[in-house]
Amino acid sequence: MNYIKSKDWELPENFVTDERLFNERRKFLKLGAALAVSTAGVMDLAAKEFVPSPNLEYLKEPNLQKLTLNSYEQISSYNNFYEFSTNKKDVKPLAQNFKSAPWRITIDGLVERPIQIDMEKLMKKFPLEERIYRFRCVEGWSMVVPWVGFELSHLIKHVKPLSGAKYVRFVTLYDPEQFPDQKRSSFVALEYPYIEALRMDEAMNPLAFMATGLYGHTLPPQNGAPIRLTLPWKYGFKSIKSIVRITFTDSQPLNTWQKMAPKEYGFYANVNPHVDHPRWSQARERVLGKFLKQNTLMFNGYENDVAHMYKGMDLRKLF
Repeated sequence: MNYIKSKDWELPENFVTDERLFNERRKFLKLGAALAVSTAGVMDLAAKEFVPSPNLEYLKEPNLQKLTLNSYEQISSYNNFYEFSTNKKDVKPLAQNFKSAPWRITIDGLVERPIQIDMEKLMKKFPLEERIYRFRCVEGWSMVVPWVGFELSHLIKHVKPLSGAKYVRFVTLYDPEQFPDQKRSSFVALEYPYIEALRMDEAMNPLAFMATGLYGHTLPPQNGAPIRLTLPWKYGFKSIKSIVRITFTDSQPLNTWQKMAPKEYGFYANVNPHVDHPRWSQARERVLGKFLKQNTLMFNGYENDVAHMYKGMDLRKLF
């Protein structure tokens, strides 16, 4: 098994599965059966854990923090994806026929090397790795997810932004034939296509991650197949799904939720337990599968890695 150097935000491998399965996995390691994630031994373990058989090869991380990973069923069945439905439980069944291949992404704007690239080729450009991240929704619920993908910074370096590029803008697929809410002539949930953006330093932060899978398997449609952004220190709506365009620009883009409800959703959307949503507190959160709430951490627990980007900013006003 290949490993990458641990970082202080990582989670321990023995929290990915229950203790019995963790010990079984160690036995496989000793037998040399885990040279790749897609080996028969790990596939067998995946079946016992009720997750799809791994179909991705990626670097495992020796994680350090002690958080309980949410199950594949929880992560893939409780989804905000308004293009399908505003009802979290309806997203999964409505997304089952979504076609995420073939898939092409356009990268343009203020870059030296604008490209249009097929998802298959993009997946081969950068080594995949696992990142076990906390995920905090602005609605007050949270979970812990084992994403597989690559750092956004690798992609940014590949296209070589010009000096004038200050922001990175992301756009979700617009396809009314596949997205029921986009097909509505009236009473749509949002203005489409969905748009999100980051400041350049945020996009280059090592935590900013382009997820192409979870639990070792390619992303299911309801989780943003075939590629989504994952930003663990920000509220979940910043982690835009099913991306088709990435544009580098010199001016701050207007994001979808910021445009829809500017008094409720700001550009940064950093997890901040000290700044309440106008309609509810952000001080505590409910972890999926747990009854009692827990305290929300500043920047969702990633303060040491990201706080320097917001030094001197009034985070109560620039929320």
